[in-house]
Amino acid sequence: MRSCVWFSFLVLVLAHSSFAQTDSSKIFSFSLYGELYYSNEIPKTTDRTKPFFLYNHKSLRQPGLNLFFARSSCNFKRFRCQAGLMSGDYAHYNLSQEPAWARWIYEAHAGLQLMRNKNLWLDVGIMPSHIGFESAVSADCWTLTRSILAENSPYYETGVRLSYTSTNGKWYFAGMLLNGWQKIAKRDGINKPSFGTQVSYQPNENLTLNYSTFLGSATPEALPSFRHFHNLYAQYTPAGKTGITLGFDLGSDKNSSGVRGIWYSPVAIVRQYLNKKTTLALRGEYYNDARQILLLTSSPRGFRVSGFSANLDYRLSGHIAVRAEVKMYHSADKIFTNQNNNFSFTTNATFRL
Repeated sequence: MRSCVWFSFLVLVLAHSSFAQTDSSKIFSFSLYGELYYSNEIPKTTDRTKPFFLYNHKSLRQPGLNLFFARSSCNFKRFRCQAGLMSGDYAHYNLSQEPAWARWIYEAHAGLQLMRNKNLWLDVGIMPSHIGFESAVSADCWTLTRSILAENSPYYETGVRLSYTSTNGKWYFAGMLLNGWQKIAKRDGINKPSFGTQVSYQPNENLTLNYSTFLGSATPEALPSFRHFHNLYAQYTPAGKTGITLGFDLGSDKNSSGVRGIWYSPVAIVRQYLNKKTTLALRGEYYNDARQILLLTSSPRGFRVSGFSANLDYRLSGHIAVRAEVKMYHSADKIFTNQNNNFSFTTNATFRL
């Protein structure tokens, strides 16, 4: 997979130099994104980081960099590619199990259009996940922080993707041959590939319906297990009006004791435009992993957490925004510093060029 990374970077360099004599602004582009934040818990605790099931905006009581990346992209006729380098909490915590050479890679993939008159593409490399409606980029999400659902499903994936978009743009189909559950480097003991699918339908510009799956192993073959995972969401986003997102995750696998179980998580987000620059978002969520397949608590009833957050955003310009969020978690057992509840507030500033 390391060769895929270098291949993507090499293609970008060659593409940029090859098209330098043409209108390269339409072929080759470069972008920057950054997100600074400050977060704390209420009342103040001795913890220095947020709970174990969160991987973004992790530090408490000190300014932090959640994500910074520089990305280049190339689009020319029937060829496309993107490559980006990153740093920050997202890279440090989400990629902590990756080898050192992979932890700074935001993405590195290239694609070829297989048919001249059809939107059929074959892409290979390190790509954004096909699962969920939230990404690592806070500025692209309705809420400042990610839901528990998003934090504990893949943000990225490595492998091969075959995708097709219908002529009218309403249907999108994709199938993936993957390196595993959010993995760049191949994990020792896992020799079989994993698979993913995605079907998305947009009957109009305001409504998106999506169904994504993951099928494969997340543990070495010495501990035989097969993960079934399903993600569904509907998103209604009328311009300048009230929008709503409804999501649901359902997964099945074995825990560390070899006992099979399921986990599931519903989430709902409502976003309201107060004016052209200001939006308010409310989120309610619940995550149940009673068998502790993904989230280990050593508590009698496993991981059963409900959450609520309120988010206020103000866009200073097309490139800069400031956000503030208050959030509350409630657990069936005392998993938050020997208590059932966790309260926090987070502010951030995002920019993109």
